[in-house]
Amino acid sequence: MSAATGKKAVLQLDGKEIELPIYSGTLGPDVIDVKDVLASGHFTFDPGFMATAACESKITFIDGDKGVLLHRGYPIDQLATQADYLETCYLLLNGELPTAEQKAEFDAKVRNHTMVHDQVSRFFNGFRRDAHPMAIMVGVVGALSAFYHNALDIEDVNHREITAIRLIAKIPTLAAWSYKYTVGQPFIYPRNDLGYAENFLHMMFATPADRDYKVNPVLAKAMDRIFTLHADHEQNASTSTVRLAGSTGANPYACISSGISALWGPAHGGANEAVLRMLDEIGSVENVAEFMEKVKRKEVKLMGFGHRVYKNFDPRAKVMKQTCDEVLEALGINDPQLELAMELEKIALNDPYFVERKLYPNVDFYSGIILKAIGIPTDMFTVIFALGRTVGWISHWLEMHASPYKIGRPRQLYTGEAQRDIKR
Repeated sequence: MSAATGKKAVLQLDGKEIELPIYSGTLGPDVIDVKDVLASGHFTFDPGFMATAACESKITFIDGDKGVLLHRGYPIDQLATQADYLETCYLLLNGELPTAEQKAEFDAKVRNHTMVHDQVSRFFNGFRRDAHPMAIMVGVVGALSAFYHNALDIEDVNHREITAIRLIAKIPTLAAWSYKYTVGQPFIYPRNDLGYAENFLHMMFATPADRDYKVNPVLAKAMDRIFTLHADHEQNASTSTVRLAGSTGANPYACISSGISALWGPAHGGANEAVLRMLDEIGSVENVAEFMEKVKRKEVKLMGFGHRVYKNFDPRAKVMKQTCDEVLEALGINDPQLELAMELEKIALNDPYFVERKLYPNVDFYSGIILKAIGIPTDMFTVIFALGRTVGWISHWLEMHASPYKIGRPRQLYTGEAQRDIKR
């Protein structure tokens, strides 16, 4: 629990003083408890919840000024380079990294739940073939609640835990199938002899005609890192959506579907798609210099550079850049668009205008390049993000249900008409 500091903030309202307790977390700024303001007949006003802590959490900590991202205390770069994605999942869910025995047991549980009910596969037929894969994911993930009636008691710890495993295990299958459906290829079933990321890529790109399809280990490692680097990011829009939906007592599959819906927004999960669209608009390396001048004149936006939270650097970007270099070298790709992206990176890292404003390449810039190099289409980028983030969403959902909580009910500053009568 948070600790009272002994300090109080004093708010003067209508000639009266209201003392508001101040709490300290393990890291980060102190927090003023403003709930007593309600008793005075007032609300606080904080559009976008920029200065509001809506919950108490032990999962992830971000210091945007210093470029710090910790999962249960562990720096993200260490997790991405010294642990795999399923170890990170275990950490987020349980608070500690697994022992070798715990890891083997956890990995086995996930493998045993990768398959989805055959009836689920028929849901895909209800979508047009040109449907956006995220539209499919919103539907089929929410529909999972129709198949697990025996484990939907949110008050039951065992039900909550098995649901978390099911979601982590089945989301890659549904994600790969959402791609297969849109390109008219048959579904490839999961192979439990493969690693988590390797299995996903196999379901994405293998076909029944190519029985000997092998996943490049460099690409599997890169995908695993992408999942890890997107596993959780504190109380962002989609995580807050999951918590808000969860506070109503909604089933976990509906809650995760709501998180996918929020992530679909271009201001949240669509940033790496926007990077590729920007590269398309630039066209060729010869146009990069003029494009960057337009950025300086604020005529166009530079996508994939800088970050709303990180004011110094994105701690995930260094690992993602290293992974990007490994993938491009392994594939020996000669793609004009990727050459263009590298020229953008070069200018942004050396031009004083961008350096002074800390417009460094962020995780979205590099992840978009990696995913394109692997062969994943642009409209699947946000699906990949959702796949990696599922463990973060369900970890926050579990944390919320493990402690007392209240249904979310934000207030408003009403600026509409005062009460009036109908006159005829």
